[in-house]
Amino acid sequence: MAVFRYKMQGILDVKEKLENRAKQDFAEANMKLEAEKQKLFDLQQKKEFYLDEGVRLRLELIDVRKIRENKMAVMKMDEYIKAQNIEVNKAGKLVEKARTALQQVMVERKAHEKLKESAFQEFLKEEQANESMEIDQLTTYTHGQKVMQQKAMG
Repeated sequence: MAVFRYKMQGILDVKEKLENRAKQDFAEANMKLEAEKQKLFDLQQKKEFYLDEGVRLRLELIDVRKIRENKMAVMKMDEYIKAQNIEVNKAGKLVEKARTALQQVMVERKAHEKLKESAFQEFLKEEQANESMEIDQLTTYTHGQKVMQQKAMG
């Protein structure tokens, strides 16, 4: 039996490599998004700390300088949170871009795998046809040999 060789195996291999790279890119984008979300959470926690500290400062002996510093710290946290929200949105867009790219290369790879499967099925049909033809030839030859022997004997 002949060995099946898919003539576009190189292309399929490249598609599989591209898919693996796209999976890595997607995972990296997801990790970056999670890191940005964690930074945002940390900033929000820090803001909460400053807000709590502001309440405490107002309940104690009033120190205007500390209250102003606290108010400035809260305002600064608001700026940082706003900037971090932008970073989270950017990272989210990168994740979506990576997801789309991954889906595209997966579709392409699957299409090439279907082509390979079709080529393999065609190969099997050709092999079966060749085998049937060889059996027919062998049967014809054997039958011809018997007929020749009978004529020689009789």
